[in-house]
Amino acid sequence: MSPNEWEKTQNQREVTYKCPQKWQDVRGSDGTRLLDGPPTYQEHAAFPRDPHPCRCLTFSRDGSLLAWCNGKSVSVARTSDGSSVATLELPKTTLLEFSPLGNVLVTWQPYTKSADAAQGEPNLRLWKLPGAGPLKAFFQKKAEAWCPSWSADEKMAVRMVSNELHFFEDNNFDVIASKLLVLKVSNFELSPGSHPGKVCVYVPGSKGGPSLVRIFQYPNWGAALATKSFFKADRVSMLWNNKASAALVTASTEVDKSGASYYGEQTLHYLNVGGETALVQLPKNGPVYDVAWSPNSSEFCVVYGFMPAKATVFNLKCDAVFDFGTGPRNAVYYSPKGNILVLAGFGNLRGHMEVWDAKKYKQVSKLQAENSTHFSWCPDGEHVLTATCSPRLRVGNGFQVRHYSGGVAHAHETPDGAELWEARWQPFPEGTFPERPVASARPGGEPAATPALAYRPPALRHLPAAPTSKLHEEEAPQNARGPDKILSKAALKNQKKREARKAAKQENKPEAEPPSDPAPVARPSETGGDPETDKKIKNVKKKLKAIEELKEQQAAGKVLQKNQLEKMQKEEQLLDELKHLELHSL
Repeated sequence: MSPNEWEKTQNQREVTYKCPQKWQDVRGSDGTRLLDGPPTYQEHAAFPRDPHPCRCLTFSRDGSLLAWCNGKSVSVARTSDGSSVATLELPKTTLLEFSPLGNVLVTWQPYTKSADAAQGEPNLRLWKLPGAGPLKAFFQKKAEAWCPSWSADEKMAVRMVSNELHFFEDNNFDVIASKLLVLKVSNFELSPGSHPGKVCVYVPGSKGGPSLVRIFQYPNWGAALATKSFFKADRVSMLWNNKASAALVTASTEVDKSGASYYGEQTLHYLNVGGETALVQLPKNGPVYDVAWSPNSSEFCVVYGFMPAKATVFNLKCDAVFDFGTGPRNAVYYSPKGNILVLAGFGNLRGHMEVWDAKKYKQVSKLQAENSTHFSWCPDGEHVLTATCSPRLRVGNGFQVRHYSGGVAHAHETPDGAELWEARWQPFPEGTFPERPVASARPGGEPAATPALAYRPPALRHLPAAPTSKLHEEEAPQNARGPDKILSKAALKNQKKREARKAAKQENKPEAEPPSDPAPVARPSETGGDPETDKKIKNVKKKLKAIEELKEQQAAGKVLQKNQLEKMQKEEQLLDELKHLELHSL
């Protein structure tokens, strides 16, 4: 199970912190509290601790409101001064959410029936803020896809009812403004941004037919903007980019029929609103652990393949832009500004984290957070939060705040007998914090993070390390090799080809003529009598020489531009072209 899935399944408690401009929230068995964040980490004076165990908690999207249920009631308060906005007598509430502008609070409690109400009572309720007057009540038996989805301006909302999508406008839930009727639709994802929006829907395959994902534009339901069909899908997850111009679909099966993986099988698909679709070609076989869009909406990163897993950045043409090599990782997180990327290994891995400059593709630091069940970026794009929470792990509960460049800024261990259920940062409106240059040194002389160890299965951890075992091998990033010139498998293969060609040329080199004969000996590989072919050979050799110079610059530590990296990727193609031209020049 991925870290994102752990967060969604934890109906536990939270804690909140506040930095001079930013906050966090934490809940646990000892109650709920709001804390200041870096650099003080003190309980926030305007928000007294609620000592009662908290069932659930959430912030509004801009962070101005906080709602929580302590098993007695649902409370809504302003984070600025702790003043009460509303109190609802809903002690069984287990899920809470705000609409994007904070005008509506949504509560959900498990569906039940009673002798007095054979059909049960509505368990999904919408409340108008401020004041929390009742807005609408629905029956929602399953917690899956329980909350309506809104456009960013709240002009449109949508929820799925009996395999139909019902659309509402201006928070008027008494009138269905439009319906999207797609036979057997089982999941959907509303695009980010303002009204009118787009919606991505999933229809499972049946009777041997393929599964379908389609993109529609509200409210023009006649023709889909894009359609992608595929097999091997028991479930899918759909992920829009921030500009709502494209979506990624991860299709998964429960069982891998080949027996190669207990994760099942996964495939990754791409769709854009212009109608283009593609299967994302992943160079290494194995599970797709995680995928994330860059906030710039023009790139996405995928972590995939049997351990040690690969991580690759792709562009909107689904072409590989940068390969990070392999390592013990199963998750990827972009910073809020998209200038930093973290590759991490949680769960059955040991909390190894690699921090990368996402623009220069240069590694910034390595961090270690063993037994973590949660990771999140602070809205300032400078700090990260890792936590060990119950019920995923019931021992060693606590959290740590780090600067991404290394070192622990603050750590908290939950006292014996207590549990930490959730920790999260307070969100802030986009643009609140400026983008700062990526730091390469640890601030304030913080100690270096302990280097992460390579992943070893539990059954082998009592044995001495075996560096020659393939299980522990890690490929260096393809386009970011340091001065030690660690070569990837592909680069090593190309190097062997070049050495073989050089040796062959030396063996075929004609012996020197006697000094009395001044006529030069022409080599067939250099000229074949056809001026046009000779010209092409010369041009290809010129390109190969330029690639060699780029490789030397990269080995010396110089950061190359994207077009230079793309030029280097054509080396093997140019070598094949040169071989073809030389053969035809004989």
